[in-house]
Amino acid sequence: PWRLRLMQERSKPPEQNTVTARPALRWKRFLIRRIFFWVRSKDEPEYFARASVSYDRCLLPHETREGKKANNMELKLNFENRSCGVSVFLPEGTKPDKKALDELNRMMELEHTVECMKKAGSFFKNPDSAVRKAAVTPDFHKGAGIPIGTVLMTEGFVIPQAMGNDINCGMRLYTTDLKEEELEGKLSVLLPEIRRIFFEGGRGIAMNGIQREAMLREGLTGLLETSGEAAGTGIWRFYDREEQEEELERTAFKGSLWAEETEGLEDFIGDAHTLTYDDQIGSIGGGNHFVEMQRVAEIYDGQTANAWGIKRGAILLMIHTGSLMIGHQSGRISQMITRGLYPKLIPHPDNGIYLLPEGEGEGREWRRFRSTTGNAANFGFANRMFLGLMLQNAVENRVHPFEMKLLYDSPHNFIWEKESEGRKSYIHRKGACSARGMAEMEGTPFAYYGEPVMIPGSMGSSSYLLRGMGNPDALWSASHGAGRRLSRGEAIHGSDREFQEFMKKFHIVTPIDPNRSDLKGRNDILKKWEESLRSEAPYAYKDIDKVVKVHADHGMAGLVARMEPVFTIKA
Repeated sequence: PWRLRLMQERSKPPEQNTVTARPALRWKRFLIRRIFFWVRSKDEPEYFARASVSYDRCLLPHETREGKKANNMELKLNFENRSCGVSVFLPEGTKPDKKALDELNRMMELEHTVECMKKAGSFFKNPDSAVRKAAVTPDFHKGAGIPIGTVLMTEGFVIPQAMGNDINCGMRLYTTDLKEEELEGKLSVLLPEIRRIFFEGGRGIAMNGIQREAMLREGLTGLLETSGEAAGTGIWRFYDREEQEEELERTAFKGSLWAEETEGLEDFIGDAHTLTYDDQIGSIGGGNHFVEMQRVAEIYDGQTANAWGIKRGAILLMIHTGSLMIGHQSGRISQMITRGLYPKLIPHPDNGIYLLPEGEGEGREWRRFRSTTGNAANFGFANRMFLGLMLQNAVENRVHPFEMKLLYDSPHNFIWEKESEGRKSYIHRKGACSARGMAEMEGTPFAYYGEPVMIPGSMGSSSYLLRGMGNPDALWSASHGAGRRLSRGEAIHGSDREFQEFMKKFHIVTPIDPNRSDLKGRNDILKKWEESLRSEAPYAYKDIDKVVKVHADHGMAGLVARMEPVFTIKA
Protein backbone atom coordinates (compact mmCIF):
# COMPACT_ATOMS: atom_id res chain seq x y z
CA PRO A 1 0.00 0.00 0.00
CA TRP A 2 2.78 2.45 0.76
CA ARG A 3 4.32 1.92 -2.69
CA LEU A 4 0.95 2.65 -4.33
CA ARG A 5 0.63 5.73 -2.19
CA LEU A 6 4.09 6.87 -3.20
CA MET A 7 3.17 6.62 -6.89
CA GLN A 8 -0.03 8.59 -6.26
CA GLU A 9 1.92 11.28 -4.41
CA ARG A 10 4.36 11.64 -7.30
CA SER A 11 1.52 12.21 -9.75
CA LYS A 12 0.10 15.09 -7.71
CA PRO A 13 1.33 18.68 -7.48
CA PRO A 14 2.88 19.61 -4.12
CA GLU A 15 0.26 20.26 -1.43
CA GLN A 16 0.28 22.48 1.63
CA ASN A 17 1.98 19.86 3.72
CA THR A 18 5.07 19.89 1.49
CA VAL A 19 8.17 21.63 2.81
CA THR A 20 10.58 22.66 0.08
CA ALA A 21 14.20 23.67 0.55
CA ARG A 22 15.43 25.89 -2.27
CA PRO A 23 18.31 24.47 -4.30
CA ALA A 24 21.89 25.41 -3.63
CA LEU A 25 23.93 26.37 -6.68
CA ARG A 26 27.29 24.62 -6.77
CA TRP A 27 29.60 26.82 -8.88
CA LYS A 28 32.13 24.11 -9.60
CA ARG A 29 29.69 21.50 -10.77
CA PHE A 30 26.79 23.71 -11.87
CA LEU A 31 24.54 21.12 -10.27
CA ILE A 32 21.17 22.09 -8.86
CA ARG A 33 19.62 19.71 -6.40
CA ARG A 34 16.16 20.05 -4.98
CA ILE A 35 15.28 18.44 -1.68
CA PHE A 36 11.60 17.66 -1.03
CA PHE A 37 10.06 16.64 2.25
CA TRP A 38 6.65 15.01 2.46
CA VAL A 39 5.51 15.16 6.08
CA ARG A 40 2.42 14.04 7.89
CA SER A 41 -0.48 16.49 7.84
CA LYS A 42 -2.28 16.96 11.15
CA ASP A 43 -5.43 15.07 10.11
CA GLU A 44 -3.58 12.12 8.56
CA PRO A 45 -4.17 8.98 10.64
CA GLU A 46 -1.07 7.08 9.56
CA TYR A 47 2.44 8.32 10.21
CA PHE A 48 4.24 8.75 6.90
CA ALA A 49 7.37 10.75 6.21
CA ARG A 50 10.04 10.72 3.58
CA ALA A 51 12.74 12.88 2.13
CA SER A 52 15.18 12.46 -0.68
CA VAL A 53 17.43 14.00 -3.23
CA SER A 54 16.62 12.88 -6.78
CA TYR A 55 15.97 9.21 -5.90
CA ASP A 56 13.13 8.86 -3.40
CA ARG A 57 12.65 6.20 -0.78
CA CYS A 58 9.88 5.87 1.77
CA LEU A 59 10.37 5.63 5.49
CA LEU A 60 7.87 3.20 7.01
CA PRO A 61 5.89 4.22 10.11
CA HIS A 62 8.17 4.53 13.14
CA GLU A 63 7.29 3.06 16.51
CA THR A 64 8.82 3.79 19.90
CA ARG A 65 10.34 1.09 22.07
CA GLU A 66 6.97 0.84 23.87
CA GLY A 67 5.20 0.15 20.57
CA LYS A 68 3.43 3.52 20.41
CA LYS A 69 3.21 5.60 17.25
CA ALA A 70 5.66 8.46 17.34
CA ASN A 71 4.21 11.96 17.13
CA ASN A 72 7.40 13.58 15.93
CA MET A 73 8.72 14.05 12.44
CA GLU A 74 11.41 11.56 11.51
CA LEU A 75 12.92 12.09 8.08
CA LYS A 76 15.21 9.90 6.08
CA LEU A 77 17.40 11.82 3.65
CA ASN A 78 18.64 9.73 0.75
CA PHE A 79 21.11 11.61 -1.42
CA GLU A 80 21.52 11.01 -5.13
CA ASN A 81 24.08 8.29 -5.95
CA ARG A 82 24.80 7.78 -2.25
CA SER A 83 24.33 4.56 -0.32
CA CYS A 84 24.24 6.18 3.12
CA GLY A 85 21.02 7.88 4.20
CA VAL A 86 20.68 10.32 7.10
CA SER A 87 18.17 9.73 9.91
CA VAL A 88 16.74 13.05 11.08
CA PHE A 89 14.80 13.50 14.32
CA LEU A 90 12.86 16.76 14.62
CA PRO A 91 10.10 18.12 16.88
CA GLU A 92 6.58 18.01 15.50
CA GLY A 93 5.82 20.97 13.25
CA THR A 94 9.49 21.94 12.93
CA LYS A 95 10.84 22.75 9.48
CA PRO A 96 14.47 21.76 8.88
CA ASP A 97 16.73 24.78 8.57
CA LYS A 98 17.51 25.33 4.87
CA LYS A 99 21.10 26.42 5.45
CA ALA A 100 21.74 23.40 7.66
CA LEU A 101 20.20 21.09 5.04
CA ASP A 102 22.44 22.51 2.34
CA GLU A 103 25.45 22.04 4.61
CA LEU A 104 24.35 18.46 5.33
CA ASN A 105 23.99 17.83 1.59
CA ARG A 106 27.54 19.06 0.95
CA MET A 107 28.88 17.07 3.89
CA MET A 108 27.48 13.83 2.46
CA GLU A 109 29.78 14.24 -0.54
CA LEU A 110 32.13 12.39 1.81
CA GLU A 111 31.10 9.19 0.05
CA HIS A 112 32.35 10.59 -3.24
CA THR A 113 35.64 11.52 -1.53
CA VAL A 114 36.02 7.95 -0.25
CA GLU A 115 35.36 6.52 -3.72
CA CYS A 116 37.94 8.83 -5.32
CA MET A 117 40.56 7.99 -2.71
CA LYS A 118 40.02 4.25 -3.15
CA LYS A 119 40.64 4.62 -6.89
CA ALA A 120 43.79 6.67 -6.26
CA GLY A 121 45.69 3.80 -4.66
CA SER A 122 46.38 2.19 -1.30
CA PHE A 123 45.19 5.06 0.87
CA PHE A 124 42.98 2.88 3.07
CA LYS A 125 44.35 -0.16 4.88
CA ASN A 126 40.80 -1.42 5.31
CA PRO A 127 39.29 -2.27 1.89
CA ASP A 128 35.79 -1.91 3.37
CA SER A 129 36.35 1.72 4.37
CA ALA A 130 33.09 3.65 4.08
CA VAL A 131 30.64 6.06 5.66
CA ARG A 132 28.29 3.53 7.26
CA LYS A 133 25.54 5.63 8.75
CA ALA A 134 24.55 9.18 9.63
CA ALA A 135 22.02 10.76 11.97
CA VAL A 136 20.94 14.25 12.95
CA THR A 137 19.73 15.08 16.47
CA PRO A 138 16.74 17.35 17.29
CA ASP A 139 18.94 20.43 17.89
CA PHE A 140 20.27 20.21 14.31
CA HIS A 141 21.41 23.59 12.92
CA LYS A 142 24.07 25.05 10.65
CA GLY A 143 27.69 24.77 11.73
CA ALA A 144 30.99 25.38 9.92
CA GLY A 145 31.22 22.73 7.21
CA ILE A 146 29.43 20.09 9.27
CA PRO A 147 26.08 20.91 10.95
CA ILE A 148 25.77 20.98 14.73
CA GLY A 149 23.95 17.87 15.89
CA THR A 150 25.55 15.58 13.29
CA VAL A 151 26.53 11.99 14.13
CA LEU A 152 28.54 9.90 11.64
CA MET A 153 29.60 6.26 11.73
CA THR A 154 32.61 5.38 9.58
CA GLU A 155 34.76 2.30 9.05
CA GLY A 156 38.44 2.41 8.17
CA PHE A 157 38.97 6.14 8.73
CA VAL A 158 38.10 9.12 10.89
CA ILE A 159 37.01 12.65 9.96
CA PRO A 160 38.68 15.12 12.37
CA GLN A 161 36.39 17.96 11.27
CA ALA A 162 33.36 15.89 12.32
CA MET A 163 34.08 16.60 15.99
CA GLY A 164 34.73 20.33 15.52
CA ASN A 165 37.69 22.34 16.77
CA ASP A 166 36.49 22.65 20.37
CA ILE A 167 37.51 19.06 21.02
CA ASN A 168 35.89 17.54 24.11
CA CYS A 169 33.49 20.38 24.53
CA GLY A 170 31.17 18.68 26.98
CA MET A 171 29.04 18.70 30.11
CA ARG A 172 29.82 18.03 33.77
CA LEU A 173 27.07 17.68 36.39
CA TYR A 174 27.43 17.65 40.19
CA THR A 175 24.86 16.99 42.89
CA THR A 176 25.14 19.04 46.10
CA ASP A 177 23.55 19.20 49.56
CA LEU A 178 22.89 22.95 49.21
CA LYS A 179 19.40 24.43 49.57
CA GLU A 180 18.04 27.15 47.30
CA GLU A 181 17.16 29.49 50.18
CA GLU A 182 20.78 29.33 51.37
CA LEU A 183 21.98 30.60 48.01
CA GLU A 184 19.18 33.12 47.44
CA GLY A 185 19.86 34.80 50.77
CA LYS A 186 23.55 35.24 49.97
CA LEU A 187 23.48 36.22 46.27
CA SER A 188 24.41 39.84 47.00
CA VAL A 189 27.80 38.72 48.37
CA LEU A 190 28.17 35.44 46.45
CA LEU A 191 27.90 36.81 42.91
CA PRO A 192 30.70 39.42 43.33
CA GLU A 193 32.92 36.68 44.81
CA ILE A 194 32.20 34.48 41.79
CA ARG A 195 33.15 37.36 39.48
CA ARG A 196 36.41 37.83 41.41
CA ILE A 197 37.38 34.16 41.21
CA PHE A 198 36.28 33.49 37.63
CA PHE A 199 37.16 36.78 35.92
CA GLU A 200 39.38 38.94 38.13
CA GLY A 201 42.45 36.81 38.72
CA GLY A 202 41.14 34.68 41.58
CA ARG A 203 41.29 31.21 39.97
CA GLY A 204 44.38 30.19 41.90
CA ILE A 205 45.24 27.24 39.62
CA ALA A 206 49.01 27.01 40.06
CA MET A 207 50.81 24.26 38.15
CA ASN A 208 54.35 23.52 37.11
CA GLY A 209 55.55 22.00 33.85
CA ILE A 210 55.49 18.47 35.26
CA GLN A 211 51.78 18.82 36.07
CA ARG A 212 50.81 20.46 32.79
CA GLU A 213 52.59 17.81 30.75
CA ALA A 214 51.00 15.04 32.84
CA MET A 215 47.58 16.65 32.30
CA LEU A 216 48.05 16.86 28.52
CA ARG A 217 49.50 13.36 28.16
CA GLU A 218 47.39 11.43 30.68
CA GLY A 219 44.43 13.65 31.56
CA LEU A 220 42.82 13.46 35.00
CA THR A 221 44.95 10.44 35.92
CA GLY A 222 48.09 12.48 35.23
CA LEU A 223 46.84 15.31 37.44
CA LEU A 224 46.00 12.84 40.19
CA GLU A 225 49.51 11.38 40.15
CA THR A 226 51.23 14.79 40.17
CA SER A 227 48.84 16.74 42.44
CA GLY A 228 51.43 16.74 45.22
CA GLU A 229 53.49 19.24 43.21
CA ALA A 230 51.08 22.04 44.20
CA ALA A 231 49.33 20.57 47.25
CA GLY A 232 47.73 23.19 49.50
CA THR A 233 48.30 26.01 46.98
CA GLY A 234 45.31 28.08 45.83
CA ILE A 235 42.53 25.95 44.35
CA TRP A 236 44.41 22.75 45.21
CA ARG A 237 43.05 23.16 48.77
CA PHE A 238 39.76 21.85 47.36
CA TYR A 239 41.35 18.98 45.43
CA ASP A 240 40.65 15.75 47.33
CA ARG A 241 42.71 12.87 45.91
CA GLU A 242 40.31 10.14 47.06
CA GLU A 243 37.27 11.92 45.63
CA GLN A 244 39.07 12.62 42.36
CA GLU A 245 40.04 8.97 42.01
CA GLU A 246 36.40 7.92 42.54
CA GLU A 247 35.24 10.50 39.98
CA LEU A 248 37.30 8.85 37.24
CA GLU A 249 34.65 6.08 37.09
CA ARG A 250 31.99 8.73 36.44
CA THR A 251 33.90 10.41 33.64
CA ALA A 252 33.87 9.30 30.00
CA PHE A 253 37.18 7.58 29.11
CA LYS A 254 37.97 8.06 32.83
CA GLY A 255 39.00 11.56 31.77
CA SER A 256 42.32 10.14 30.62
CA LEU A 257 43.43 9.58 27.02
CA TRP A 258 47.04 8.57 26.44
CA ALA A 259 49.02 10.97 24.22
CA GLU A 260 52.59 10.24 23.11
CA GLU A 261 53.43 13.87 22.35
CA THR A 262 52.49 17.44 23.26
CA GLU A 263 53.06 18.98 19.84
CA GLY A 264 53.06 22.78 19.77
CA LEU A 265 52.37 23.09 23.51
CA GLU A 266 55.88 23.60 24.84
CA ASP A 267 55.27 27.25 25.81
CA PHE A 268 52.04 26.34 27.59
CA ILE A 269 53.79 23.60 29.60
CA GLY A 270 56.56 25.91 30.82
CA ASP A 271 59.37 25.18 33.29
CA ALA A 272 59.22 21.74 34.89
CA HIS A 273 59.59 22.84 38.52
CA THR A 274 58.25 26.41 38.66
CA LEU A 275 54.63 26.92 39.76
CA THR A 276 52.95 29.41 37.42
CA TYR A 277 49.45 30.49 36.40
CA ASP A 278 48.13 30.46 32.82
CA ASP A 279 45.14 32.12 31.18
CA GLN A 280 43.62 28.93 29.71
CA ILE A 281 42.86 26.42 32.45
CA GLY A 282 39.78 27.38 34.44
CA SER A 283 38.24 29.34 31.53
CA ILE A 284 34.59 29.05 30.51
CA GLY A 285 35.07 30.24 26.94
CA GLY A 286 32.58 32.15 24.83
CA GLY A 287 29.40 31.33 22.93
CA ASN A 288 26.92 29.06 24.69
CA HIS A 289 29.39 27.86 27.35
CA PHE A 290 28.43 28.40 30.98
CA VAL A 291 28.67 27.38 34.62
CA GLU A 292 25.26 27.26 36.31
CA MET A 293 23.71 26.47 39.67
CA GLN A 294 20.33 24.85 39.09
CA ARG A 295 17.30 23.85 41.16
CA VAL A 296 15.60 20.52 40.42
CA ALA A 297 12.06 21.56 39.44
CA GLU A 298 10.54 18.23 38.35
CA ILE A 299 11.30 14.52 38.64
CA TYR A 300 10.04 12.25 35.84
CA ASP A 301 11.82 8.99 36.68
CA GLY A 302 11.92 8.57 40.45
CA GLN A 303 13.89 5.33 40.46
CA THR A 304 16.73 6.67 38.31
CA ALA A 305 16.71 10.06 40.04
CA ASN A 306 16.97 8.43 43.47
CA ALA A 307 19.85 6.21 42.32
CA TRP A 308 21.67 9.26 40.97
CA GLY A 309 21.09 11.37 44.11
CA ILE A 310 18.63 13.76 42.41
CA LYS A 311 15.80 15.14 44.57
CA ARG A 312 13.13 17.74 43.88
CA GLY A 313 14.31 21.14 45.11
CA ALA A 314 17.95 20.04 45.27
CA ILE A 315 20.75 22.24 43.91
CA LEU A 316 22.91 20.91 41.07
CA LEU A 317 25.98 22.37 39.37
CA MET A 318 26.16 22.08 35.58
CA ILE A 319 29.27 23.02 33.58
CA HIS A 320 29.47 23.35 29.80
CA THR A 321 32.83 24.11 28.22
CA GLY A 322 35.65 22.52 26.24
CA SER A 323 39.33 22.66 25.34
CA LEU A 324 39.46 26.32 24.23
CA MET A 325 42.68 27.30 22.41
CA ILE A 326 44.27 23.90 23.06
CA GLY A 327 41.45 22.35 21.02
CA HIS A 328 41.85 24.87 18.22
CA GLN A 329 45.58 24.16 18.12
CA SER A 330 44.79 20.45 17.85
CA GLY A 331 42.28 21.13 15.08
CA ARG A 332 44.90 23.00 13.05
CA ILE A 333 47.37 20.13 13.41
CA SER A 334 44.73 17.58 12.38
CA GLN A 335 43.86 19.67 9.33
CA MET A 336 47.55 19.80 8.34
CA ILE A 337 47.81 16.02 8.72
CA THR A 338 44.75 15.21 6.60
CA ARG A 339 45.61 17.73 3.88
CA GLY A 340 49.20 16.48 3.75
CA LEU A 341 48.10 12.86 3.33
CA TYR A 342 45.54 13.57 0.62
CA PRO A 343 46.50 11.96 -2.73
CA LYS A 344 48.11 14.57 -4.97
CA LEU A 345 46.74 13.15 -8.22
CA ILE A 346 43.06 13.72 -7.46
CA PRO A 347 41.14 16.98 -6.91
CA HIS A 348 40.66 18.09 -3.33
CA PRO A 349 37.12 17.70 -1.91
CA ASP A 350 34.74 20.47 -2.89
CA ASN A 351 33.29 20.49 0.62
CA GLY A 352 36.73 20.92 2.23
CA ILE A 353 36.27 17.85 4.45
CA TYR A 354 39.30 15.53 4.66
CA LEU A 355 39.70 11.96 5.90
CA LEU A 356 42.39 10.23 7.95
CA PRO A 357 42.83 6.45 7.42
CA GLU A 358 43.23 4.42 10.61
CA GLY A 359 46.86 3.53 11.24
CA GLU A 360 46.38 0.39 13.34
CA GLY A 361 48.99 1.61 15.81
CA GLU A 362 52.05 1.97 13.57
CA GLY A 363 51.03 4.84 11.29
CA ARG A 364 53.06 7.95 12.15
CA GLU A 365 50.35 10.45 11.19
CA TRP A 366 47.67 8.37 12.89
CA ARG A 367 49.65 8.42 16.16
CA ARG A 368 50.24 12.13 15.74
CA PHE A 369 46.50 12.70 15.33
CA ARG A 370 45.67 10.56 18.36
CA SER A 371 48.20 12.49 20.45
CA THR A 372 47.05 15.98 19.53
CA THR A 373 43.40 14.97 19.98
CA GLY A 374 44.25 13.39 23.32
CA ASN A 375 46.00 16.58 24.47
CA ALA A 376 42.88 18.63 23.76
CA ALA A 377 40.46 16.11 25.26
CA ASN A 378 42.52 15.77 28.43
CA PHE A 379 42.62 19.55 28.80
CA GLY A 380 38.82 19.69 28.39
CA PHE A 381 38.23 17.18 31.20
CA ALA A 382 40.66 19.04 33.49
CA ASN A 383 39.14 22.41 32.61
CA ARG A 384 35.65 21.33 33.68
CA MET A 385 37.02 19.76 36.85
CA PHE A 386 38.81 22.99 37.85
CA LEU A 387 35.73 25.11 37.09
CA GLY A 388 33.81 22.96 39.56
CA LEU A 389 36.46 23.53 42.23
CA MET A 390 36.42 27.27 41.53
CA LEU A 391 32.68 27.49 42.18
CA GLN A 392 33.09 25.37 45.31
CA ASN A 393 35.69 27.90 46.48
CA ALA A 394 33.33 30.84 45.91
CA VAL A 395 30.35 29.23 47.66
CA GLU A 396 32.38 28.10 50.66
CA ASN A 397 33.92 31.58 50.97
CA ARG A 398 30.54 33.37 51.08
CA VAL A 399 27.93 30.77 52.13
CA HIS A 400 29.29 27.69 53.94
CA PRO A 401 31.13 24.42 53.22
CA PHE A 402 29.02 21.90 51.32
CA GLU A 403 29.19 18.46 49.74
CA MET A 404 29.56 18.20 45.97
CA LYS A 405 29.51 14.83 44.15
CA LEU A 406 30.11 14.25 40.46
CA LEU A 407 27.26 12.53 38.62
CA TYR A 408 28.86 12.43 35.15
CA ASP A 409 31.22 14.17 32.74
CA SER A 410 31.04 13.47 29.02
CA PRO A 411 32.02 15.14 25.71
CA HIS A 412 29.65 16.06 22.91
CA ASN A 413 32.47 16.92 20.45
CA PHE A 414 34.57 13.82 20.00
CA ILE A 415 35.17 10.50 18.18
CA TRP A 416 34.32 7.19 19.89
CA GLU A 417 35.53 3.74 18.82
CA LYS A 418 32.86 1.03 18.64
CA GLU A 419 33.38 -2.73 18.27
CA SER A 420 30.49 -4.77 16.89
CA GLU A 421 30.52 -8.29 15.45
CA GLY A 422 34.28 -8.21 15.08
CA ARG A 423 34.29 -4.92 13.15
CA LYS A 424 35.61 -1.60 14.42
CA SER A 425 33.85 1.61 13.53
CA TYR A 426 34.13 5.24 14.60
CA ILE A 427 31.23 7.31 15.94
CA HIS A 428 31.81 11.02 15.31
CA ARG A 429 29.69 13.45 17.31
CA LYS A 430 29.67 17.18 16.68
CA GLY A 431 27.32 18.87 19.11
CA ALA A 432 25.71 15.54 20.05
CA CYS A 433 25.78 13.62 23.35
CA SER A 434 26.53 9.95 23.72
CA ALA A 435 23.27 8.30 24.88
CA ARG A 436 24.17 4.65 25.33
CA GLY A 437 21.70 2.29 26.95
CA MET A 438 22.14 -0.20 29.77
CA ALA A 439 23.84 -2.86 27.64
CA GLU A 440 26.43 -0.42 26.28
CA MET A 441 27.17 0.88 29.81
CA GLU A 442 27.97 -2.55 31.25
CA GLY A 443 30.94 -2.37 33.60
CA THR A 444 30.23 1.26 34.61
CA PRO A 445 28.22 2.80 37.49
CA PHE A 446 25.40 3.36 34.96
CA ALA A 447 24.88 -0.23 33.77
CA TYR A 448 21.43 -0.44 35.40
CA TYR A 449 20.00 2.86 34.13
CA GLY A 450 21.84 3.93 30.98
CA GLU A 451 24.26 6.77 30.33
CA PRO A 452 23.42 10.16 31.91
CA VAL A 453 22.53 12.70 29.20
CA MET A 454 22.63 16.42 30.03
CA ILE A 455 20.69 18.70 27.69
CA PRO A 456 20.82 22.38 28.69
CA GLY A 457 18.38 24.91 27.32
CA SER A 458 19.30 28.44 26.43
CA MET A 459 20.57 30.86 29.08
CA GLY A 460 17.75 31.36 31.58
CA SER A 461 15.61 28.41 30.45
CA SER A 462 15.22 24.88 31.80
CA SER A 463 17.83 22.15 31.43
CA TYR A 464 17.13 18.42 31.42
CA LEU A 465 18.75 15.28 32.73
CA LEU A 466 17.96 12.11 30.80
CA ARG A 467 19.18 8.52 30.68
CA GLY A 468 20.42 7.03 27.43
CA MET A 469 18.32 4.28 25.83
CA GLY A 470 20.81 3.26 23.15
CA ASN A 471 18.78 3.84 19.97
CA PRO A 472 20.93 2.54 17.07
CA ASP A 473 18.87 4.52 14.52
CA ALA A 474 20.14 7.67 16.26
CA LEU A 475 23.62 6.12 16.54
CA TRP A 476 23.29 5.93 20.33
CA SER A 477 23.17 9.74 20.48
CA ALA A 478 21.14 12.68 21.77
CA SER A 479 21.06 16.46 21.47
CA HIS A 480 23.58 18.60 23.33
CA GLY A 481 21.23 21.56 23.72
CA ALA A 482 18.17 23.30 22.33
CA GLY A 483 19.81 24.32 19.05
CA ARG A 484 19.94 27.79 17.57
CA ARG A 485 16.85 29.35 16.02
CA LEU A 486 18.52 32.69 15.23
CA SER A 487 22.12 33.42 14.28
CA ARG A 488 24.09 35.47 16.78
CA GLY A 489 23.78 38.51 14.52
CA GLU A 490 20.00 38.11 14.30
CA ALA A 491 19.70 37.58 18.05
CA ILE A 492 21.57 40.81 18.81
CA HIS A 493 18.79 42.71 17.03
CA GLY A 494 16.01 40.72 18.71
CA SER A 495 13.10 41.96 20.80
CA ASP A 496 14.07 44.67 23.32
CA ARG A 497 11.05 43.83 25.48
CA GLU A 498 11.90 40.10 25.65
CA PHE A 499 15.51 40.87 26.47
CA GLN A 500 14.66 43.31 29.28
CA GLU A 501 12.17 40.84 30.79
CA PHE A 502 14.82 38.14 30.66
CA MET A 503 17.42 40.36 32.39
CA LYS A 504 14.99 41.22 35.22
CA LYS A 505 14.20 37.59 35.97
CA PHE A 506 17.63 35.94 35.96
CA HIS A 507 20.94 36.32 37.78
CA ILE A 508 23.87 36.35 35.34
CA VAL A 509 27.52 36.82 36.29
CA THR A 510 29.80 38.10 33.51
CA PRO A 511 33.32 39.61 33.46
CA ILE A 512 31.71 43.05 33.34
CA ASP A 513 29.56 44.38 36.18
CA PRO A 514 27.20 46.83 34.42
CA ASN A 515 26.35 48.46 37.76
CA ARG A 516 29.91 49.65 38.39
CA SER A 517 29.92 53.43 38.84
CA ASP A 518 32.97 53.93 36.60
CA LEU A 519 31.15 52.25 33.67
CA LYS A 520 28.07 54.50 33.69
CA GLY A 521 29.43 56.68 30.90
CA ARG A 522 31.12 53.91 28.91
CA ASN A 523 28.40 53.16 26.38
CA ASP A 524 30.92 51.39 24.12
CA ILE A 525 31.71 48.79 26.80
CA LEU A 526 28.09 48.42 27.92
CA LYS A 527 26.93 47.98 24.33
CA LYS A 528 29.35 45.08 23.73
CA TRP A 529 28.33 43.54 27.06
CA GLU A 530 24.65 43.71 26.12
CA GLU A 531 25.27 42.32 22.62
CA SER A 532 27.12 39.31 24.03
CA LEU A 533 24.13 38.52 26.26
CA ARG A 534 21.58 39.18 23.52
CA SER A 535 23.35 36.70 21.24
CA GLU A 536 22.65 33.95 23.80
CA ALA A 537 19.21 35.11 24.99
CA PRO A 538 16.37 32.54 25.19
CA TYR A 539 14.62 33.79 22.05
CA ALA A 540 17.73 32.88 20.00
CA TYR A 541 17.17 29.17 20.66
CA LYS A 542 14.57 26.53 19.92
CA ASP A 543 12.04 25.43 22.53
CA ILE A 544 14.00 23.03 24.76
CA ASP A 545 10.81 21.24 25.90
CA LYS A 546 9.95 20.21 22.34
CA VAL A 547 13.53 19.15 21.62
CA VAL A 548 13.63 16.94 24.71
CA LYS A 549 10.25 15.36 23.91
CA VAL A 550 11.65 13.96 20.67
CA HIS A 551 14.18 11.91 22.64
CA ALA A 552 11.50 10.22 24.71
CA ASP A 553 9.19 9.64 21.73
CA HIS A 554 11.91 7.99 19.65
CA GLY A 555 13.60 5.94 22.34
CA MET A 556 16.79 8.01 22.23
CA ALA A 557 16.81 8.95 25.93
CA GLY A 558 14.34 8.82 28.81
CA LEU A 559 13.45 11.85 30.93
CA VAL A 560 14.79 11.85 34.49
CA ALA A 561 14.57 15.45 35.76
CA ARG A 562 14.07 19.09 34.77
CA MET A 563 16.19 21.84 36.30
CA GLU A 564 15.76 25.63 36.46
CA PRO A 565 18.62 28.15 36.82
CA VAL A 566 19.44 29.83 40.12
CA PHE A 567 22.31 31.82 38.60
CA THR A 568 24.46 31.53 35.47
CA ILE A 569 28.12 32.40 34.88
CA LYS A 570 28.99 33.48 31.31
CA ALA A 571 32.28 34.72 29.91
